[in-house]
Amino acid sequence: MAETVILDGSNLTIEQVIAVAYGSPNNPRVEISGESKTKIARAAAAVNTLVERGQIAYGITTGFGALKDRLIPREEVARLQQNILVSHAVGTGQIFDIPTTRAIMLIRANTLASGYSGIRYETLQRLVDLINKGIHPCIPEKGSLGASGDLAPLAHMSLVLIGEGEAEFYGEVLPGLDALKRAGLESVSLVAKEGLALTNGTSVMCALGVLETHRAELLMRAADLIACLSLEALNGTVQAFDERIHRLRPLPRQMECAAHLRRILENSNFTRQPDPKNIQDNYSLRCIPQVHGAIREAIAYLDWMMRIELNSVTDNPLIFVNEEDESIEVLSGGNFHGEPLAIALDYLSIAMAELGNISERRLMRLLDEGVHGTLLPAFLTRNSGLNSGFMIMQYTAAALATENKVLAHPSSVDTIPTSANIEDHVSMGCNAALHARQIISNVEHILSLELMSAAQGIDFRKEKLPPGAQLGNGTRAVYELVRKHVPFLESDTVLYQYIEKVKALVAGGNLHYSES
Repeated sequence: MAETVILDGSNLTIEQVIAVAYGSPNNPRVEISGESKTKIARAAAAVNTLVERGQIAYGITTGFGALKDRLIPREEVARLQQNILVSHAVGTGQIFDIPTTRAIMLIRANTLASGYSGIRYETLQRLVDLINKGIHPCIPEKGSLGASGDLAPLAHMSLVLIGEGEAEFYGEVLPGLDALKRAGLESVSLVAKEGLALTNGTSVMCALGVLETHRAELLMRAADLIACLSLEALNGTVQAFDERIHRLRPLPRQMECAAHLRRILENSNFTRQPDPKNIQDNYSLRCIPQVHGAIREAIAYLDWMMRIELNSVTDNPLIFVNEEDESIEVLSGGNFHGEPLAIALDYLSIAMAELGNISERRLMRLLDEGVHGTLLPAFLTRNSGLNSGFMIMQYTAAALATENKVLAHPSSVDTIPTSANIEDHVSMGCNAALHARQIISNVEHILSLELMSAAQGIDFRKEKLPPGAQLGNGTRAVYELVRKHVPFLESDTVLYQYIEKVKALVAGGNLHYSES
């Protein structure tokens, strides 16, 4: 029986987001908690009271942004909410993939389930219905400034609720109303505050942050193993991973990484014993714990940030109802501002770009005969000259690493004022998230090129080692997995087909090691 994810605004986890994002309709099923229904009803009733009183409240009885001082007649309040969706749906670029779209909807629904946004239960339930029925609004990637939240993409998401826009439904892109009808659902007619509640928040950049944190964690697991296989191919030493060294610089994740590398390489016959003529390795091998450990810190920071943001209320204004006397306060603030996420995502981009940089350097060493002498043949091929071997794989890695350096420029340090200078500082958090996504994709390829080269290097090393020489406890299975998909290459052949197979292993989370 499929798991059920219960939304209450407080307890959504990264693991649940991943499950819903990559799951199928109704698996896992998403529901709103009973306690949330009560809170949602209370806030929605408060909004209705404000409208009946004619009380001035931003986005409820006034316009938006620079039009905050324009009062809206009571009979036009509902129309105002539809207008925000149609006027704000101005995104551009590629349409988000289905997992990202499902994550966006889930996170937005969880935020609204907190009961401070003033949306009605039936409107929120329709958003949840889209997830459970497999209706995926077509949301362009670009157009968000990260304050007031992710307005343009969330407007595209919300259009489908009112029967507008477009949505993917079981492989077919349909007009929003047709998608609803196919699933046996009706469109909703928005009332006061609902359009604003649906569009004003950080759900897009948060969804991207969650998914990219997950990808980065998988990639980090793979990177340790790939680096160790390269070290074995290059006859490196494990001396630099000695616990005594790392205890004297007690950064937790540096020590954790060094310990993990020691376990991966335990029982290896491919590493170098102490040699007075070759005391230490180059930095890209010797400093793996320092570099990979620092990258682990960045991923851990983003994980911490995302777990808080998942269960935060990020729209504006917020509705507070005193349970004792039923008094209502509408407070305008700035929880929609994506600066915390933008900075964290920029941090991730920098870290993942560095993961690509150090991987590209190890790849270069595997190919350069001038570095390792007679240990490995030039460009990991026999009869080099006639054969170019793996030479051009490093070109691709260098191109991707260079692109990453450009993409890693922090988005969060930029801002362009909008809405007639009312919104005079924005986070660019969605740009930061999209850059992190592209960098991680590039690093998946760079690490795949290193892994394929390291496996080729291991085969050449085997020719010079005694029969039965063993790889480390962790690298042994990785090498064998690669060889199930890519043979040792005796001469030049079409490489891209093999590269894509290895990249699928790296990106798919197939590379991991645990002593258990």
